[in-house]
This record gives sequence, C-alpha cells and structure tokens, in this order.
Amino acid sequence: MALILCIETGTDICSVGLVRDGELVSLRESDSGRDHAKKVGVFVDELLRETGISPEDLDAVAVGKGPGSYTGLRIGVSFAKGLCYGLSCPLIAISSLEALAAVAREDYEAGIIDVEGWESALLCPMVDARRMEVYAQVFDASGVARSEVAAEVVSEESFGEYRKSAPFVIFGSGAAKCADVLADAQYVSVTPSVRGMARLAQKAFDAGDFADVAYFEPFYLKDFVVTTSKKKLF
Repeated sequence: MALILCIETGTDICSVGLVRDGELVSLRESDSGRDHAKKVGVFVDELLRETGISPEDLDAVAVGKGPGSYTGLRIGVSFAKGLCYGLSCPLIAISSLEALAAVAREDYEAGIIDVEGWESALLCPMVDARRMEVYAQVFDASGVARSEVAAEVVSEESFGEYRKSAPFVIFGSGAAKCADVLADAQYVSVTPSVRGMARLAQKAFDAGDFADVAYFEPFYLKDFVVTTSKKKLF
C-alpha cells in the first residue's frame, strides 16, 4: 500500500488530494478559473500541513495525463515531475477520462447522480475541445474501456453503435453542449476530481506502472496550435 499525492489540472477544475491505500484522505479543489499555476502548489502545501505529512513521506505522485487543456496539463505535469525529481519518488500517469468515469461511478454509488438502467449503461466522459469537438472515451458501468480515446466532432451520428446498444450517459466539461445533439443520451453533471484517481493510482503503484519522469509528456491528443491575435497592439 502507499501514500500518493494526486493532481488533476486538465480542465477549469484544479484538484489536489492525498490518497492512502487507495482511499482519499484529504482534498483541495477550486473551479474559479484556470489559474492553476497559482493554486496547485498552495493546495499541496495546505494538504501536507493539514495532515502533518512530510513531502518525504510520499511514496509516489500521480497526475492526470489528459487529454484536456494544453496549459492546464502542462502545469500539473510539470509540478508533479518537479516533485518526483526532488523527492526521488515515482510518477504515476492516470488517464483523465478514466478518472472522470470513476468519479461518475462514485457519484452514482453515493446517490449524487441518478441514471436509469445504470447496470447496463455505457459511460462517456467528455472534455471540451472547443466548438462542437470533445475528447471522449466510452466505458461500461464497471469502468472497463469500450473504446479508444478520441477527438470527436459531435453530430447526430456520433457514438451511434454505443447509443443503440445501451443507455448512453454523457458528462464532463464537454457534455452539456452535446446534450441537444445526442437527444437520446442521458446527461448528468459530473466534474473532474482526484477522487476518481485514488484507486487507479493505487492500482498502478501496486503494479509498478510508473512513467519515466525525464521523458513523460501529457497526452494532448491534438497538437497545440498557436494563432495570431486579431487585436492591434500599435
């Protein structure tokens, strides 16, 4: 078993938590905008002080690897890698979509969300990728992946093979804009959180599934595109 610091910064949510033996013991979160660079270090410091844990007590650092916001992912991954370098501890990279699906499962079990036909439902976490595009992946209700991660421009035909076979549940930062287009989908409100990383991080630790601290990069899924501002500076 292990003591793992978990970090998720791939969307507007900045979420940091301490996980012991696969269970969340302390949490800090903010949804006040993408100023993660200011918050992530403060949150880590607050958690360690609150719990009386020394950084040297950490067995690993886990971070949401994406897909998600380019800037947000870089902030979280860079901070996590810096900690791992300084503490000589392993880095664990967790799929942000898999973690989001785990949050949905936890929320359902806690009665926070209500989904008809949950046992046979297919879960589709969606991260906003601007306009009508989302980063998405399909899971069954037990958390097993049924599709690969993909960047999907959502239309009435999107996820057709899954929507026909079972109740189709969508959630995440990209889901609300898709609710009208995917009229037969069940939309529920679920937000990213390191709550969904807790057991995944412990499982990876037990399996020795660590990322290379020197060479690991976030999973952007798409290349970052720099655009020219239309504002005239002079």
